[in-house]
Amino acid sequence: MNLEFETQNCWEVYSKQEKKINSLAQKYLKFLSQNKTERETINYVRQILQEKGFSEDFSQEKVYRILHHKTIFIARKGKRPLQEGIRLIGAHADTPRLDLKQHPFYEECEVALAKTHYYGGIRKHQWLARPLALHGVIVKTSGEKVEINLGEHPEDPVFTIADLLPHLAYKQIEKKVSEAFEAEKLNVILGHIPLKQAKEKKIKNHLLKLLQERFGLKEEDFFSAEVQAVPAGPAREVGLDRGLIGGYGQDDRICVFLALEAFLASEIPEHTQVLVFWDKEEIGSEGSSGAKSLFLEYCLKDLLLAWEEKNTSFAQMLLNSKAISADVHAAMDPDYQEVHEKLNASLLGKGPVMCKFTGHRGKYGANDAHAEYVAWLRNLLNQQQIPWQMAELGKVDLGGGGTVAKYLAIYGLEIIDFGPGVLSMHSPFELSSKADLYATFLAYKYFLNT
Repeated sequence: MNLEFETQNCWEVYSKQEKKINSLAQKYLKFLSQNKTERETINYVRQILQEKGFSEDFSQEKVYRILHHKTIFIARKGKRPLQEGIRLIGAHADTPRLDLKQHPFYEECEVALAKTHYYGGIRKHQWLARPLALHGVIVKTSGEKVEINLGEHPEDPVFTIADLLPHLAYKQIEKKVSEAFEAEKLNVILGHIPLKQAKEKKIKNHLLKLLQERFGLKEEDFFSAEVQAVPAGPAREVGLDRGLIGGYGQDDRICVFLALEAFLASEIPEHTQVLVFWDKEEIGSEGSSGAKSLFLEYCLKDLLLAWEEKNTSFAQMLLNSKAISADVHAAMDPDYQEVHEKLNASLLGKGPVMCKFTGHRGKYGANDAHAEYVAWLRNLLNQQQIPWQMAELGKVDLGGGGTVAKYLAIYGLEIIDFGPGVLSMHSPFELSSKADLYATFLAYKYFLNT
C-alpha cells in the first residue's frame, strides 16, 4: 500500500480515450472561438437549452431563466425533494477585456480612434500591437438593438492599439511596468481615410458615416452601448502534438462549457441539479448580474413554490446542498516557477484542481472549504478514478485572487473551488490542456449525479 499521494497524468490515465478527448476539445475550440463576450456566451447556452427542451416556465422539470442577457440560472428536477439539497455548479461568463467608453470616438494625427476602459485584471502591455475585434450591442432610443461583431471573419477589417517603437522608448523601459503603460493610452485605431468635403474631424466623421451606413447608428447611440475590444481570431491547438488549447477567454468560459456539457450528459438525477453562470466576476461580482446579487436566491425560491409544498424550508434546502465554484486555477508556469510554492502548485495535464481556499495574504477574502467536504469530493473522484490535484494560488505573500465561492458560502452550503489549470491566465491567449478538459468534464458529470 502506497502511503504517499501522487498526482496522475491524464494522458496516461485516458490513453485509450484520445478520440473522446479530441472530440470534446474540437467542440470546445468552436465554442471558444464564437463566444467572446458574456452576452454571446449566455445566448449560446440559451440556444442549446431550447434545443434540449428546457423552458422558462418554472412549473416544468427542466427550466432556465436569464437576467439582463448576461447571467443564467438552469435547473433539472431530481428524484429527491429540494429539502434534501441540490447539486450546484457556479461559473462566470465574463472575461478581462477593453470596453469602449460611452463617448469613445476622436481624431488625432490623421487617425480615428476609440477610447477604452479596461475591465478586470489585465496586463496592459499584452493588448498592444495585436489584431483586435469589436463585439457588443448598441441600443437605440427606440429600443432596437444593433449587434456588432467586426474583425472575426476573413473579409473583415481588424483593429489594433499602436505600441511605442523601441527607438523612442528609452524612458518608458526605465519605468515600472505598472507606470510604463497608461490606461488612457489603450486607444483602439479605427480608421484613417478622411471624409470628402468635410470641414473638420474628417476622419472621425468618415467613421461615423460608415457606422450609419452599415448599422444605422449615430454617435449618441454609443451612450447606450456595450462594445468590447477583444483579441481577433479563433482559438487554436497549440504544440506539435496538439495537446494544448490556446485562446482568449478560457477564464472562465472553459468551466461554463464543461459544466453545461456535464449537465446535458446527465440522466434524471437523484438531487436537483443547478447551474448558474454569472457576469461581473472579474470585477468583484458586483452589480445586478453578479454573484453578489439576489438572482440565485430569487430563482431557487421560485423553484420551491413551483415544485414543493409551501412549508419547505429554503434555508434547509441550501444547508443540505453541495456546490462547486467552477473556476480555473493558475497552473505552474515553466518560466516563472519561483512565484509558486511547488509542494502546493498545480500542473497542466494532472487533472482538475481543488483549491481549498483562495483570497490573499492570510486568506483574506477567501472561502475556505471544510475538511469534511474535501474528503467527500476526494472520495467521489477516487471512486471514479478521475485524476485530480490540490493546490493554492502562488506563494503566500506574492498575490492571490478570489472567486464566486464566498458569495455562495454565505448560505451555509458546502462549496469548494474546483476547475482546470490554465497558463497565461487573463492574457489575450490563455493555455489549457485537452486532457484536463476531459477529466474536468467527467468530474463535473459525476458530481452532478451524486
